[in-house]
Amino acid sequence: MELKTKELTTCALFAALIAVGAFIKIDIPLPIYTMHFTLQWLFVLLAGFLLGAKRATVSIGVYLLIGLMGVPVFASGGGPAYILRPTFGFLLGFLFAAFAIGWITERMRANKSYQYGIAGIVGLVIYYGFGVLYFYFINNFVNYTPVSLGAVVVDYCLITILPDALLVVAATLMAKKIRAVFKYISTSKLVA
Repeated sequence: MELKTKELTTCALFAALIAVGAFIKIDIPLPIYTMHFTLQWLFVLLAGFLLGAKRATVSIGVYLLIGLMGVPVFASGGGPAYILRPTFGFLLGFLFAAFAIGWITERMRANKSYQYGIAGIVGLVIYYGFGVLYFYFINNFVNYTPVSLGAVVVDYCLITILPDALLVVAATLMAKKIRAVFKYISTSKLVA
């Protein structure tokens, strides 16, 4: 996939917004790990809604690579060891959720709030699905800190899924307003 300068710029912009969103957080201390409610999910949603599947995926991929290279852009730092943190699955979920959100938005030719809402809810399910499974796998088979799947869902998801669902509503309302302006900016010619 070849990206034009404007596309690269918008991908970089959303990668930066997601990084900034990691620092706008509320820490939730829980028995095994502290969970963070951040605004990253809002920017992942907007990336999917506005950039489409491929560019949103590139944007999230760049964000993840920057963090894994050691730049502290994740809610609790960065570096390659972050992969062994049980909560990394939620970050990985961003990648697949952004692709799904963008793909659904493109296929529906979304221009109504409910269409964005459908894409956002599907993305939320994918995001939490990856997060739960990764959390369970890393704790049980890598860190040898046994935890049941039910405990992961109850203790680590139910606490943040409602606020994240509210971010789906916020992003849905924002996307409907922003999309026309965003489309105009991305298709207009640069004037020197």
